[in-house]
Amino acid sequence: MFRKIALFTLLLAFCVIVLGAYVRLSDAGLGCPDWPGCYGRAMVSDAADFRKQAEQAFPDQLLDTAKAWKEMSHRYLAGALGALILLLAALAWREKYCRKAAVVSTLALLLLVVFQAALGMWTVTMRVLPSIVTSHLLIGLLTFWLLFWICLRVRPEVRPRSTVNGPRTLALFTMLLLLLQILLGGWTSSNYAALVCPDFPQCQAQWWPRADYRQGFNFLNGLLGNDYVPLSFQAKIAIHWLHRVGALVVFILLGVLAITAASVKYPRPVRKAGMLLSLLLFLQIGLGILNVKLGLPLWSAVAHNGVAALLM
Repeated sequence: MFRKIALFTLLLAFCVIVLGAYVRLSDAGLGCPDWPGCYGRAMVSDAADFRKQAEQAFPDQLLDTAKAWKEMSHRYLAGALGALILLLAALAWREKYCRKAAVVSTLALLLLVVFQAALGMWTVTMRVLPSIVTSHLLIGLLTFWLLFWICLRVRPEVRPRSTVNGPRTLALFTMLLLLLQILLGGWTSSNYAALVCPDFPQCQAQWWPRADYRQGFNFLNGLLGNDYVPLSFQAKIAIHWLHRVGALVVFILLGVLAITAASVKYPRPVRKAGMLLSLLLFLQIGLGILNVKLGLPLWSAVAHNGVAALLM
């Protein structure tokens, strides 16, 4: 039962990630100017009394019920995810197999959920500050990945092995670089830098465009009581271009890992994982190119975010 609930929670976590990307990329992150409700209500409505209350409570905020519904739908799903993780933490103490792993990992999940809720509030109160938005994305992904690890780990047939049957060191190193690349992607999205280079493979018709890396990667911009300073065009180019360079490096490493894992000397599950990794890798690269060539269509941008989560 514990593993079945964990699997359902995993699927819900992925839905929350995809829906969160949809909300962010459709510019609905501030569809509700308050938290945890929306214009002081738990439910969004087109009724006249809701609009009147919204105008009185937030006279400077233009009510867009479509965006408000997107934001609240994400919050409802995130709330359900938190409740399921709380249930997992309660059931972990009764788990017969791998109890220690189940208890420790579910407690870690609870901490992530609390931190994620705080980041969700700060995302609204701090007006989608890039550092907060990127951190919000990272914690959501960590929650998803930890749930996936729980599904793999807490099984009766799982036993320690005396030898490693697979390219483990290469996989761990590549995962670290993939994590950095995903963070770069989140930083690119939260700073609206995805379209500053409309050409591919070059950027602004240059192989190494002029860019302001110092301003582009000032993660404290707007934090610690300082006012947020809008990024210059060169700063956004720095973010976008470094994400492209990182994509090339990670593509090479993931390609080597996939080919190595598919070697006949490894067990069938490892070879199967290598084949699946190669498919996801080419899909992700294709979506990244489509984002540039098609001007960041919503479906492609959301899919790019979802496949990144699956790659890890």
